[in-house]
Amino acid sequence: MIPSAHRPVIALHGGCGVMSRALLSEDEWVAACADMRKALEAGYAILSAGGSAVAAVEACVTVMEDSPHFNAGHGAALNASGQHELDASIMDGATAQAGAVAGAQAVRNPVRLARKLMEQSIPMMLAGPAADAYAADHGLETVPQSYFTTPRRAEALATMRAHDRLGTFASESEKHGTVGAVALDCDGNLAAATSTGGFTNKAVGRVGDSAIIGAGTYARNGVCAVSCTGQGEQFIRHVVAHEIAARIRYEDRPLADAARAILAEAFTPHGIGGGVIAIDQRGTISAEFNTEGMFRGWIDADGVLFVATHRDSECTLG
Repeated sequence: MIPSAHRPVIALHGGCGVMSRALLSEDEWVAACADMRKALEAGYAILSAGGSAVAAVEACVTVMEDSPHFNAGHGAALNASGQHELDASIMDGATAQAGAVAGAQAVRNPVRLARKLMEQSIPMMLAGPAADAYAADHGLETVPQSYFTTPRRAEALATMRAHDRLGTFASESEKHGTVGAVALDCDGNLAAATSTGGFTNKAVGRVGDSAIIGAGTYARNGVCAVSCTGQGEQFIRHVVAHEIAARIRYEDRPLADAARAILAEAFTPHGIGGGVIAIDQRGTISAEFNTEGMFRGWIDADGVLFVATHRDSECTLG
């Protein structure tokens, strides 16, 4: 039984893009959808037992990081030197506390490190070797770089390097990918978390929006929780996650309208793909994207689970 008048809600994304059916085998599409369901159920189990939105988004994103089918944790993109550099952040809408990680190379679940930093308050954000050292010192699991590498990510790096040699352009689905979750708990608190390996063949040391509070992740009680996916630089330039919250708070815009508008203004005119998932204080869910598809799913206030990959499609779940 849900122990509050507030009915919990959780939503996630697993990245957006062109998402050609050839990107994954049929078995991999099915497995990716199953992992989204597993992630949602992990977060919702916490919420339905009266747990916090923060704990729920952490649990949800952890499952996504452990899946080989998404660009975060195990399965993260490789940078230009053939290494993994991982970014993540988390924010508690009740307190405005937040934690972030940039360029981590050994912590198995960057979102867990982000939460640990959030709970410590200072430092709020750590980067590179210092982030991994902090994780190890605070009992978080660390792994060798080989843990994060999958055959598909190695192939993607080879493809991107070939594009560079030939002077051709890669598709959005070849480059980007992120995972994220947003939640509303039984006490009416909101939270958001985001995690990524960045984009394939990215510059060494590059940090994207997933590590930046207000750009790729934002939560504020009474307003909304947001997690973003797409070209990180554009999300940083336009402080997208916070911008959505600001339009709701100051202009009284509906959630979906605020999210759709910023994509239409800052992304679509420039041919840049982007997507967001968000939940407002009433438990309304929005999953907006301007690409062919976005891995996404949620469990709504009625406890109904939905998972999809492409526009106007729903995964068949056994």
